[in-house]
Amino acid sequence: MVAVMQDGNLYPLQFVPVYKDYIWGGKKIGERYNRDSAPDCCAESWEIADRVDGMSVVANGSLAGNTLRQLMQEMPKEILGTRGYREFPLLVKIIDAAKPLSIQVHPGDDSSERYGGEPKTEMWYLLDADDGAYVYAGMARGVTPHRFRLALEKDDLVPLLQRTPVQQGDIIFIPGGRVHAIGAGCLLLEVQQNSNTTYRLYDWGRLGNDRKPRELHIDQAFEVVNWDDSTPQTISPAPIGHSSAQESQEVLRCSYFFMQRILLSGTRVWPETLEQCHILFALRGTARVSTSNGDAMIVPGSSTLLPASVRNYEVASDGPVLEIIKIVPLLGN
Repeated sequence: MVAVMQDGNLYPLQFVPVYKDYIWGGKKIGERYNRDSAPDCCAESWEIADRVDGMSVVANGSLAGNTLRQLMQEMPKEILGTRGYREFPLLVKIIDAAKPLSIQVHPGDDSSERYGGEPKTEMWYLLDADDGAYVYAGMARGVTPHRFRLALEKDDLVPLLQRTPVQQGDIIFIPGGRVHAIGAGCLLLEVQQNSNTTYRLYDWGRLGNDRKPRELHIDQAFEVVNWDDSTPQTISPAPIGHSSAQESQEVLRCSYFFMQRILLSGTRVWPETLEQCHILFALRGTARVSTSNGDAMIVPGSSTLLPASVRNYEVASDGPVLEIIKIVPLLGN
């Protein structure tokens, strides 16, 4: 049962991470963010998720122990705003690719309506990258379904893909229909639509934990691939504001979410009035997020949900520099 807030307002919500031990995972999530609870092979940490296959549970305050689904069922307007959503619209993850992920594709809105599956557009913010790290995102010009299928049959798919070197701070956008894969050595923040539909096209010939080849979904993938997708993939943040205490950059804006990278200096406070929920992901530094109903500490690698019913909040840095990513769901669709 969801606890009732005395004045109808919520507070900064933090959640128990949901860890996934997929075969390509590594140890960076546990080591970098001092998470003793992370498994030895930790591929993903689902930071904020409203899914049966990985449900967030509140870790702090009077609502501790409640799931995000329970909150969405009991107080959707207080969490998201006035839109009539029945589940949280985004899924926020940290991904550690010690080995390359499969070459894959997700449906977009249109193709999911025609062929099934959940639409999934996502973005990657590189938290760290080994020397020589890269991702695949998009295809070379002129690739046709026939040419792609022949390359799959000949085990020669890589030359048809766009390979992009990456480093810390790079941003990669993956709309539904874009063929992609995260290469080895990438630690990244992934923000996506609330979906877990993935169609594998190629998996490097490796075996799963059951010592059998992992399932491919070639026919489903061909139905949703955008065959004309050959545009450059790396995005540079655009400055949108600056003061003596704060610098802001627009990281990405798409139909589903808006993201800013924000630098706060000293012990200044950052007042904010919400019309819809915000998610704060801490890149560097520590700070206290304060509201009239409660506070929360943010540390590197932490994710904090500010519900829409929070009338204002302040972020006060405990050190010389606080660097955060602010994620705002766009609920106009």
